[in-house]
Amino acid sequence: MIIDESLLLENGAVYEDYPAKEFIYEMGGIPYYYFQIVKGTVELNNYHEDGKEFTLNILSEGQSFGESLLFGNKNYPMNAVAKTDCRILKLPKSNFLSMLSTNTELMFTIFRYLSDRLFYKYVMLFNNSAIDPMSKIKSLMDYYKGSSLKQTPYSYPVPLTRQQIANLTGLRVETVIRTIKKMAEDNVLRLDGRTILY
Repeated sequence: MIIDESLLLENGAVYEDYPAKEFIYEMGGIPYYYFQIVKGTVELNNYHEDGKEFTLNILSEGQSFGESLLFGNKNYPMNAVAKTDCRILKLPKSNFLSMLSTNTELMFTIFRYLSDRLFYKYVMLFNNSAIDPMSKIKSLMDYYKGSSLKQTPYSYPVPLTRQQIANLTGLRVETVIRTIKKMAEDNVLRLDGRTILY
């Protein structure tokens, strides 16, 4: 949890449920809330003119999203979509900013979280400029595994589908499938049915 649930509730947060595929917010909308995932998975995405989805991030239980935009006056540059049934804690912007202004420790927790998110964006920006699909996929898996306690080879079950890996790296799903098979042959990862062990 980024922020303890009880602290959010004390400051006026409410639980809201979203069924899978429902938009939590849409590109162009005005940021009014701090969102924290209690249950489920949320995808931040955009769509190209041709309708192809580009995934910016996939977030799960305990993570927050959209908070960086509460510090400025810009509209959402992406969509937030419930990928599974979700329960989200929503805290109004004014309550969020007031809570931070009276709690220095919490403010630094948010700054660390934002710093980690910027790090992810820098890694993915550089990663997506690579030509080699294996480098792109390996870099993505390194990032996800880096925040896990499971660091030995083949101990980390990658929580992404082949389609999600494609959307996060800008690759075609066919290329991802082919590359993952090659990575398994080269002992970079192992496959256990549909699960990728990295």
